[in-house]
Amino acid sequence: MHHDSAIYTGKATPDAAADRGWLLGHFKDPSDPRHSEDVEIKWGVHPKGDQRERWATAERRTALLVLISGRFRLEFPGRTVVLAEQGDYVLWGRGVDHSWYAEEDAVVLTVRWPSIPGYRVDEPEGHAEAEAEGHAEAEPEGQGQRQGEAEPAGSPVL
Repeated sequence: MHHDSAIYTGKATPDAAADRGWLLGHFKDPSDPRHSEDVEIKWGVHPKGDQRERWATAERRTALLVLISGRFRLEFPGRTVVLAEQGDYVLWGRGVDHSWYAEEDAVVLTVRWPSIPGYRVDEPEGHAEAEAEGHAEAEPEGQGQRQGEAEPAGSPVL
């Protein structure tokens, strides 16, 4: 990796490992060129069967998730979206509850905005990679799996 005041280069997989997948956002040191209060970017590497432990609720950000490889399912209230081909993506807005499941080994790129402090939840030991959304939203206990009809990417979700 190399950086100066105007240019930063790196490798997503090793850089992401340093901050639960997140490459850019408010949580980076202010002197780091990857510090931003406007946007967060995550390189998420998920083994088959990896899933979000709890639903993300009361979301105050907009998010875009793009499938790089594998097969990845996102659950929304009353709706399921499966990303199956490279480049498939889903966008959801503020206030949309969600969860996810890696149906195959998957790599996804997540962009969220704005970058808001206070969403990270400390995970139980041994679950460092359990939250695909990285700096996870504070969620009430008892949020269970929600079911919906699966549909391919390409349909509006907002």
